[in-house]
Amino acid sequence: MNVPISSSQLKEKAIAFGFHKCGIAAADTDGDDAATQNLKAWLTLGYQADMAWMGNPRRLDIHACMPEVRSLICVALNYYTPHQRPQGKEYAKISRYGWGRDYHKVMHKKLKAFANWLGEQDESIQVRYYADTGPVPDKVWAQRAGIGWIAKNGNVITREYGSWVFLGEILTNLALTPDTPHTQHCGNCTRCLDACPTGAIAKPFVVDANRCIAYHTIENRAEELPDSIKPHLEGWVAGCDICQDVCPWNQRFASTTDVAEFQPYPWNIEPKLTELANLSDEEWNQRFPASALRRIKPEMLRRNAQANLEASEASS
Repeated sequence: MNVPISSSQLKEKAIAFGFHKCGIAAADTDGDDAATQNLKAWLTLGYQADMAWMGNPRRLDIHACMPEVRSLICVALNYYTPHQRPQGKEYAKISRYGWGRDYHKVMHKKLKAFANWLGEQDESIQVRYYADTGPVPDKVWAQRAGIGWIAKNGNVITREYGSWVFLGEILTNLALTPDTPHTQHCGNCTRCLDACPTGAIAKPFVVDANRCIAYHTIENRAEELPDSIKPHLEGWVAGCDICQDVCPWNQRFASTTDVAEFQPYPWNIEPKLTELANLSDEEWNQRFPASALRRIKPEMLRRNAQANLEASEASS
């Protein structure tokens, strides 16, 4: 269908709704492009670990999510705050993405408002939005829409904010003018590969979740963490930012967000390992309200903290 609003007007509206970047991609992939083949190869290697949803066939064809889709309006939201973690070994480390309010709630509120506004422009306009909540390869579409590029550590890097961004997209039946896909600008840099204590970045642009600290602290539901991971946790109990912290793009271009909800809850910046290792279920429930960290159940958080304490004791 013909579009009653221009792509440039849509991008201006995205900024008005509070997004920091917006780009447009055409939903015209044939299902046999490089991104699809890379995902299939990654799955064949078993690098998804226990994340079975990564093998959902709908991830291979955007039309399986919305048959009428012709364009994707991709958005990015900067979540960086300048707070720094204390350096002592007694402290637990929590990934920046989980310091403040649950990003799903923040993104969905903005996406819903944006999508509703777009749908109101003409009764024939169809919309559907996602933010890490469906079988949509957000990073692939963000690169196709010119938001940024998929880096060697698997994250999307933007020129303006580094990789400290949350991604989302609105699927629509509008035929919009697409942006030029972003080119890759990691160059010869290997800082993320060199810094990963478990060698989770198997090779540039390929991350093995079986060796990833973020995977094990967030997704691994086992009673015990693998012995191959425990000695290398380095204090991490919820996610891991090592590969982002060492990235030159982040060090040069990280910019404080204007989204108040992403300001950290004070107790997420410098928790003690002993404190979290003994956290009760009730304390966990009170401590992580409206938080993305609720995905890490209390027994998992205690497990992660205890594994760090044991590793620290073994190395002393």
